[in-house]
Amino acid sequence: MNLKDQIKKDFMEAFKGKEEPRLSVIKMLKSEIGNAELDKKSELTNEEVLEIVMRSVKKRKDAAGIYEKEGREDLASTEKAELEVLSAYLPEQLSEDEVKDLVKKAIEQTGAAEAKDLGKVMGVLASQTKGKADGVLVSKIVREFLS
Repeated sequence: MNLKDQIKKDFMEAFKGKEEPRLSVIKMLKSEIGNAELDKKSELTNEEVLEIVMRSVKKRKDAAGIYEKEGREDLASTEKAELEVLSAYLPEQLSEDEVKDLVKKAIEQTGAAEAKDLGKVMGVLASQTKGKADGVLVSKIVREFLS
């Protein structure tokens, strides 16, 4: 089952079960997917749907962080709850050790030796970690290895 079909199935389950918070998050996600398909004038691929989910996850993480800094724990907890619903649609996340292994291989593959080679390494890692690891974490680990 592709990601879009899974989202539709989960929407119906949440609707039938009257799971209001989950339902509203999935409804928003379905709307974003629909709008993207209208813009593209064709159906989205699984990767394009995943990108929409990843953007939504990033928005929630950023918003939760801002609300926490402002002392608005009520709003931060709402964002975190929405983030939890959206995270179910992401691929299994890589552990920090798995990311380190990928970084080592990418450094060997590119011959990177210093901090200025960060872009080369990140270019190789982008396709391997997309949706599976936080880009900030990947970048941090690459910087550690190259410094």
